[in-house]
Formats: sequence, C-alpha cells, structure tokens
Amino acid sequence: MTLTAVIIFAFTYLVISAQRLPFLHLDRTSGAMIGAVAMIAFGVLTPNDAYQALNFDTIVLLLGMMMIVAYLQVGGFFDLVAAFILKRARTGHGLILTIIISSGILSAFFVNDTICLMMTPFVLLLTGRSKIDPKPYLLALASSANIGSVATLVGNPQNMLIGTFSGWPYLKFFLAMLPIAIAGLAIDFAVLRHFFGGTLKQELKPYEARQIAGADKALLYKSVLVMAIVIAGFTLGVGLPLMSMLGASILVLIANRRPEEIFAKVNWSLLVFFAALFVVVAGINKVGLVEDAHKILQGYFSVSPTRQIATFSFASLLLSNIVSNVPYVMVVQHWITAFSSPMLMWLVLAMSSTFAGNLTVAGSVANMIVLELSKESAPFGFWEFTKVSGTIALLTWGTGTLFLLLYTAIGRF
Repeated sequence: MTLTAVIIFAFTYLVISAQRLPFLHLDRTSGAMIGAVAMIAFGVLTPNDAYQALNFDTIVLLLGMMMIVAYLQVGGFFDLVAAFILKRARTGHGLILTIIISSGILSAFFVNDTICLMMTPFVLLLTGRSKIDPKPYLLALASSANIGSVATLVGNPQNMLIGTFSGWPYLKFFLAMLPIAIAGLAIDFAVLRHFFGGTLKQELKPYEARQIAGADKALLYKSVLVMAIVIAGFTLGVGLPLMSMLGASILVLIANRRPEEIFAKVNWSLLVFFAALFVVVAGINKVGLVEDAHKILQGYFSVSPTRQIATFSFASLLLSNIVSNVPYVMVVQHWITAFSSPMLMWLVLAMSSTFAGNLTVAGSVANMIVLELSKESAPFGFWEFTKVSGTIALLTWGTGTLFLLLYTAIGRF
C-alpha cells in the first residue's frame, strides 16, 4: 500500500512540477485529479476518506473571492486601474514604479494571478504605443504581484490555505506581513533599476483619456462597496470563507447581471486542482509518508527558534520551487505544530513559499500568466527572466527571513 501511494504521489507531483506533459496531454489540474482518483481506485483511501480530506473552507474562500473579482472585472475596475497607471506614467521610471505599487497593493486584496491576468495587456499596450522594451515592465508586474500578495490571507492561493489551516486573524496577519511586503516592493524597484536603469529614462507618449469600453459604473460602485464590506468583515474577525461567499452572494442579488456571465469567469480548474490535491496529500498522510519525511528533517528544524526560522525558511524556498508552493503548503501544514512557536512559523511558511515564486519561471502561476500573455510580442529566455526575477526572490526572501528573526528577538510572537 505504501509503495502504491508513493508511485501515485510521485506521478502527481511530476505533472504539477512540470506544469504540462505534452506526450500525455496533462496539465497540473488533470494530473492532480488522476492522482486523487488513483488513491481511491488502488485502495489507499476509501471514498469516505477522500470526502473527509476536502478542506471546504479553502475551496469556498477561493470561489467567493473569484466571484467578487469577476464582478469587479465586468464593472470595469481593472480597466480604471490600468487607466490610472497610464495617465501618471511619464517616463520608464515612473511607469515601473506605478506598476509595482499598483500591482503590489491590488494583489494583496484581489489574488495575484488575477492582477497579472488583468494588467498584462495594458502593459503591452502602453509599451507598444511608446515603442519601448516591455520586458522590464512585465517583470515588474509579475514580481510585484507575487511580493504584494504576501500581505494578506487572501493575496494568493497558498496564503488562503494558511488562513484556513492556521487560525491567524486577518488583521493581525496583515500587520505582521505588511512591513515585509513593503520592504519587498522596495527591493523589487531597486533590483529592476539596477538591471534596466538606462532604458527606464525614456519618455513615454502622453496618455490620451478615452471612454473605457464595457464599463458599468453602477456595477463598479456596487462591487467596490461589497469588496470593502468583505475586507471589513475579514478585519473584524468574521470567517474568511463565510465573508467571501457572503460578498459574492450579495453581488449576485444586486448586480443586475446574469449569474452565468460571472460563473463563466470563475477558474473552476483551480478549484478542481485544490480539491484533488487535498485527496492526494491525504493518501500519503494515511501511509505515513509525511510523518516519515518530518522525522528525517526534524533534526534540522529543532534546537533554537532562530535556527528553526532560518532552516524552515530555506527549505520552503527550495521545496516550493520543486513541488510548487500550493502542494508544498498542503504537505507541511502537518509539521507546524512541532515547532516551538507555531504561529510564527505560519508566517515563515507564508513568506518563504510566496517569495519563492519569483525564483524561477515556473515558480508561480502569476509568472506563467505574464509570460504566456506576452510570448508573441516579448518572449523571455529562461536565463533572461531568472537572473532578474531570481535576484528579486533571493533578496526579498532574505529580507523577509530577517524580519521574522527580528520578530522573534523582540518577542513579538
């Protein structure tokens, strides 16, 4: 039984890590789904075990946030953000700074993958109109979306998992991670200036105000108001899944839009991916693989709180790029209680698994969205992307680790 679980687990994580296997025509969602079904079909789990493995809090939170973001998109919110960026950008320096700030802030509240999906076309539009190289600005978008998303429990999928697993209050988590996110965005800007300083001095063509096609002002106001209510609910301690679905349900009632239009924009593939991963991880848990791995690594994680932070942070940086950050968080959630300061280690996990996303092209879905949408007009080579984004990842991860070590030294957590 153990060998069967290992084989299924290895196959699933091979597909997830490779993102796509052309000879099998599998992507990460289908690979996870096949792995989950195999765990049941080969007797590692019973169907009842699989149902119990599903963490509906995380799935409901994801669904609610995706629906709210879809209403904001239909209402023209992200078009207005793009117009704001275009209007204020006068030089390359101004544009890259505005992108970093806007993307970083928005990713904290609206999920980093969504921000990259919405903003990449506008970055290509402006750079194409001004006839400048779009690559520095695309790198700024992807890296700042990853960095900014660390600030809240709804900024990225792995933080959503941590929010449902850990019991961290939304506001307290935000206050702890905000300095780390701000420092990370500052590093992002400094690194991009270092690599592209000469090209960022170019003047951009003046922005010409125009009517945004498809904007629905009434829906825009409703969506922004509901999102503000949802964030207020998070801050006051209302459960994340309940508050997100409450916001989505209110919009379904008041938006005056056909619900199927919104449901069509929900990333159902991501929800299936999460559900399937819960089952696969439950399978390796049942045969004791996660516990065995923890026993092997426990010697490196033990001793002092300072060493625990440093070693766990480094391990998370590496392993998040090997197996991807979402499945990594699902596996190591079971290890957190063994640390001397579990609540602090949740912060270490959130920081390191998020900043690891900038280390390689495949480190985060946000990276892949930006590169996929820009592949025709601005194709990146592997090293061309990694030397810049990887530098950002290492510097922000190191700074984040120092912040968390400081928190320990002053007894904050």
